[in-house]
Amino acid sequence: MDERSVKRKEDLAQVVERFAKQDGTQETLIPALRFIRSSLASEPVYSVYEPSLCVVVQGSKLVMLGQESYRYDPNGYLVASVHLPITGQVLEAEPETPYLSLQLQFDMDQILEVIQASVTVERPKPESGRRGLYINDMSDTLHDALLRLVRLLDTPSDIPVLAPYAIREIIYRVLQDEQGAALKEFALIGSHAQRIAKVIKRMNRDFAMPLPIEELAVEAGMSASSLYYYFKEVTALSPVQYQKQLRLQEARRLLYSTAIEAADAAFQVGYESPSHFSREYARMYGHPPVRDIRRFRNELQTRKASS
Repeated sequence: MDERSVKRKEDLAQVVERFAKQDGTQETLIPALRFIRSSLASEPVYSVYEPSLCVVVQGSKLVMLGQESYRYDPNGYLVASVHLPITGQVLEAEPETPYLSLQLQFDMDQILEVIQASVTVERPKPESGRRGLYINDMSDTLHDALLRLVRLLDTPSDIPVLAPYAIREIIYRVLQDEQGAALKEFALIGSHAQRIAKVIKRMNRDFAMPLPIEELAVEAGMSASSLYYYFKEVTALSPVQYQKQLRLQEARRLLYSTAIEAADAAFQVGYESPSHFSREYARMYGHPPVRDIRRFRNELQTRKASS
């Protein structure tokens, strides 16, 4: 790695660290941009990635999608093309050199606009299916574009005018990279990936409702067997597994952030049987709901006592 590449990485890390002074997720004055900081390696954390570009600027991270593992550091970046339930774990972090990352959210309209405006971003060739999550090597041109965006935080009055152009350039650079075609497909109306993205959007909105695959197939304009196949190609999960993870993650969020009972949380996310909910919750998180909540609250009290 040459000196200029090293300097780019250091500069990006310095800017992020200036605006992410505390552990956790920090929103910024650029609405689509957020920073994440962790002073210690973490246990696995369950969440749903929105369509976004994720860049580790210091440290490293492991992301699990289904049974697949994606590890990345400042030499690469991760793209989520659709909403995906993942498990994330910070692998490298210390108080003196904390884990730092940024997440830039985007939507398919932004992707399509760049494709339509560019003469160098080619339309992808039809594929049997593309995963909605991938890692690519970080290029110097993308690093420069990211630096231009984050440095706008030093001049907030410039953000409304310049941030949209900086984000557009970042998207353009990502589309030009080796795996950019995997992102392009999700923006092209009529592609298998775009149809699955439409189904995923519906499932994220109505995850607590019964969603028969036949109904989703009609909405996607596909046969039930084709929907099942392409859905698993995109998400590494079956539709039933995907919905289950959405339900369990929302239930855990409710249990952690409110005083709701486990049975009530189960009903709110679409389970008819509390015992069935408890078994699936324990299978995913390692403990049944009541024990998991108790463990979480004990950890919070320990942290408060030591701070």
